[in-house]
This record gives sequence, C-alpha cells and structure tokens, in this order.
Amino acid sequence: MIAVEQLVRYVRHSATAGGLSTAASSALGRLGREGPQRLTELARAENVSQPNMTQLVTRLERAGLVRRTADHTDGRGVLVEATDTGLEVFRQRRAERARALQEVVEELSGPEQSAVGIALPALARAIQNHRTRS
Repeated sequence: MIAVEQLVRYVRHSATAGGLSTAASSALGRLGREGPQRLTELARAENVSQPNMTQLVTRLERAGLVRRTADHTDGRGVLVEATDTGLEVFRQRRAERARALQEVVEELSGPEQSAVGIALPALARAIQNHRTRS
C-alpha cells in the first residue's frame, strides 16, 4: 500500500495549474465533477468545517475560479459553482495528473503496463461500488 500512497502523492503534486492548495484543488475538482453545491454540502463532502470552507470558497471566488449563486430551490440558500475559468483550471489539473501517471506507466515493462491497464479500471470499479454502498 505504500506504493499507492507514493503514486497518489506523485500524481497529486504533478498538478500545478492555478497554483492551488490541496484543499482548494479538491473542492474545485468536486465542483467540476459534480456541479454546483451548497456550501454546507461541499464542506461535508470535503470533510472540513463550514467556516473553513467559507474561507476557502472566498479565496477561490477572489481568484475567479468559483462564484456564489442563489439556490432557486431555496431562496435562503446559496450555491457554489465553478466559473468557466475554474473549470479550465480543473481540466488542466486533471490533464497534468493524467500525463504524470502516463509517464510513470510508460517506464514499466510491457507486462507491467498490461497489469496496470487491468488493475486501475478494477480499482476504479471497486471504489465506485464502495461509494455506492456507503
């Protein structure tokens, strides 16, 4: 499992677009993948306090990466959504991570590359199944 930790750390640190912290990258990534969310939902999903998420969203908003909009289903609520610039940074970071992973895989032997090609989709399915059950 140390190898997985090393791989995750390497791939995560390879994404530099936007100069975001890990927390900011994670929140922007969630908004990019899942769409607009209430601040409380985003804080819960990212496992941080609401005051910390409020500060993070404020910094992302000042950088032009997210915006707050009215929640039309609840007049009192506010949604946080990625801006076009935020979505572009999200896509750039995703591409950087994919390139970093590809570079590592290309250093492996043919049989090792085949094994990774089988293992990664299997792990992705297992993670998705686990999330569905949780």
